[in-house]
Amino acid sequence: MTIRICAAQMACIWGKPAETLEHAAEAIETAAVQGTALIAFPEQFPIGWDPFARFRIEDLEGPTVSALRDLARRNAIAVVAGFREHHDPLPRNTAVAIGPRGEILAAYAKVHLFSPAGEHEQFSAGDNLGIFSLEGMTFGIALCYDLRFPDLFSLYAAAGAECLIVPAAWPCRRVEHWELFIRARALENQYFIAGINTIGTTPVDRYCGHSMVAGPAGEVLAHAKDGEELLFADLSTAHVREARANIPLHSDRRDDLYMKLRRYV
Repeated sequence: MTIRICAAQMACIWGKPAETLEHAAEAIETAAVQGTALIAFPEQFPIGWDPFARFRIEDLEGPTVSALRDLARRNAIAVVAGFREHHDPLPRNTAVAIGPRGEILAAYAKVHLFSPAGEHEQFSAGDNLGIFSLEGMTFGIALCYDLRFPDLFSLYAAAGAECLIVPAAWPCRRVEHWELFIRARALENQYFIAGINTIGTTPVDRYCGHSMVAGPAGEVLAHAKDGEELLFADLSTAHVREARANIPLHSDRRDDLYMKLRRYV
C-alpha cells in the first residue's frame, strides 16, 4: 500500500486568516489534482504561531475548522492544519486531521509547550495522542517543539503509528536542529516523519522552511528549500514493516527494566 502526502510549506498572511485560507485552498486543489491523499500545513496555520496571541480562539465547530472541512470535502483529500482551540483555563495549540469527506479524524493538542518563548504561560498543554488511519496507513500528529522529546514519538510507535505529521514554526537560527530531529525520530522509531515548517518573517521570528520527509531508516525522502513549496512524498507501509523486520528495535526494548531503573532518577 502506497500513499502520497504533501507538506505545504507556506507563510501565513499575518493577521489575515481569511486570505491565508484562500491561499491554502489553492495548495489543496493543486495537491488533490496530483493524486495526494493528505496535505499538511505549518503550525497554527492559517493564523500563524504566536505564543501570546489570545484572539481567534475557536471550537472544532468554529470557522477555521469548518472552512478546512469544506475544502477537504470539495477536493476529496485529507487535511492536517492547526487552530487555537477553546479550553479552560487557557486555550490549546491544536492540530486537527480532517478526512476526505470532511470528517474529523483526530485532534491533537500540543503536549510540550515552548517555554523559552512563554507559550506555557498562555496555552494549556495537551495530554493525549492524535492517531488516525487513512488508506491503510496509521498516522500520528505532533507539533514543533515536541520533536525534542523522544518519549512522545516512542509512544506513537507503540500505538502503531507508521507516519508522524509534524506541523511547525521552527526558526531559521535552529534549522539544523529541525533537520536532525526529524531524521533521528524517524530512525529510532522506524516510521515516516513529515515535518512541515513555515516560511517568512512574522512579529515572532524569521522562518526558513526546510520541510522534510524522512523514512524509517532515517533517510531523507523529500526536502524543501527556504521558499514556498509543495513537497510530495510517496509512503509505503511495506517500507515500515521491512525496516522493523531487519532491525527489531521494538521487540528488543526493555520497557520493564526502564520502569525499574526510574527509581534512580
